[in-house]
Amino acid sequence: MAVTLTRWDPFAELGELRSRFDRLFEEAGVAREHGWIPAIDVVRDNGNLVVRADIPGVKPEEVEIKVDHDVLTVRGAHEERREEKDAHFVRRERRQGTFARSLTLPPGVDASRITAKTHDGMLEVTIPLPEEAKREPVSITPTAA
Repeated sequence: MAVTLTRWDPFAELGELRSRFDRLFEEAGVAREHGWIPAIDVVRDNGNLVVRADIPGVKPEEVEIKVDHDVLTVRGAHEERREEKDAHFVRRERRQGTFARSLTLPPGVDASRITAKTHDGMLEVTIPLPEEAKREPVSITPTAA
């Protein structure tokens, strides 16, 4: 009886796992509701929270930013309408559709001081954080009842 050895590639199964997750989310309606979900980073920088979202090809007028009940929501829609004649695509991938991301803000944020700008396919929302109350140690002496 002949035995064949096959080399095991631990990363080969990742493609299948991703396909399964994609199908799962499509069945749940997530992929249809949101055409794509931009990746975001949130960092603290000089007393601010800075939210950065990758939104390549999206114009500033296609983005809506709202704060409601201490929740920051970034929402938008984008559709590419570029037509290329005489091109014979085998595969063409573009991000299009709607997107929305929401983040809960820390208590005390003044929404009127939040600013946003876009550059090089990146949305940057700067949220000034409220000053933290100074906490000093307090000594309490019990009294006899």
